Amino acid sequence: MAANKGRAYFALCGYHFNPDDITAQLGIEPTSIDASGASSALDKPVISSWELSTDTVNGDEEDVDLYTLTDTLLKQLEPIEDKIRELCKSHNLSPRLGLVITLSVDKDESSPEVGFGARMIRFLADIGAFVNVEYELSERI
Repeated sequence: MAANKGRAYFALCGYHFNPDDITAQLGIEPTSIDASGASSALDKPVISSWELSTDTVNGDEEDVDLYTLTDTLLKQLEPIEDKIRELCKSHNLSPRLGLVITLSVDKDESSPEVGFGARMIRFLADIGAFVNVEYELSERI
């Protein structure tokens, strides 16, 4: 059977912005960007995104600890919290924390706990972030 998998990410999303500008202002290299909205027409806006992600943890190799994954991100983001808030205002961006979880269909496999520590909750509240939890079931092998 396939094991649980998980990763955490922080994203800044919005219309009509170039993610390279965000990278330059934050001083952190993102894991991925989507610059689709940077040059989209005003009558058909497209969302751009700047994303910082952890590696995907595979439950075959280690426990999928979502608290640890989000704490890894928080350690990178807390020092630039003021810059994030400023960019969200100046570029009308939507900050979000996401968890992507693949749950094992093996009945003997435990499910990872989904939650956030007090520091993460405070950080998310201070920057006005959304939380997205995406999950799917693993395929049977």
